[in-house]
Amino acid sequence: MITETLKETFKKNDHSLNGYSFEDIGDDHLFTGLETPMRADAFKLSDEEKKEKIALLFEEIMHVMGLDLTDDSLKGTPKRVAKMYIDEIFSGLNPQNKPKVALFDNKYQYNQMLVEKNISFYSNCEHHFVPIIGKAHIAYISSGKVIGLSKLNRIVQYYAKRPQVQERLTNQIAEELKNILDTEDVAVIIDAKHLCVSSRGIQDDTSATVTAYYSGAFNQAQKIAELQNYLNN
Repeated sequence: MITETLKETFKKNDHSLNGYSFEDIGDDHLFTGLETPMRADAFKLSDEEKKEKIALLFEEIMHVMGLDLTDDSLKGTPKRVAKMYIDEIFSGLNPQNKPKVALFDNKYQYNQMLVEKNISFYSNCEHHFVPIIGKAHIAYISSGKVIGLSKLNRIVQYYAKRPQVQERLTNQIAEELKNILDTEDVAVIIDAKHLCVSSRGIQDDTSATVTAYYSGAFNQAQKIAELQNYLNN
């Protein structure tokens, strides 16, 4: 059964936003801040303790929906979901899983933009916990250091593996790269499909969402055009 603590939490969260109810807002992608909303005690429990609690709560959800948890196909589902949440699709919430990044001297003296395009990622919309599937394109101009190409992919995956809003995901990746590479010359473009749009709600399977972050030299129209040329080839 749902605990009294959870009931109190739901009651506290049942409020309006800028005069609108959550029903009025609907599926709008609100950019609430750069940081993923996390409680101060988010890591008080170990991963194993979290998985145990999630399994119990998901079992309750399945029970409420009327599913037969004694069925061979369903009896292991609560534990599978808990493991998936903590170890896989939401593993980016835990800072211990943040990729360790080593920088190297730019010995080739390559001073043009470096572009890593079509980085596939799977995230989840924080409004309905359904997938966001897309590709990220990253570009930067070295300030004297370079990063291993695979680390660009890992940074994208780290921030994608948490409940997300695409605008926030775009900015988090960009700010992380600026910090690591010690340069303002960074661009991030994300092109993604949201299953909260295509599989429910409006059920539009053809639309996609594009977000972009341009900083430093990439605020120049010439650099943006150059980047777009790389992406389109």
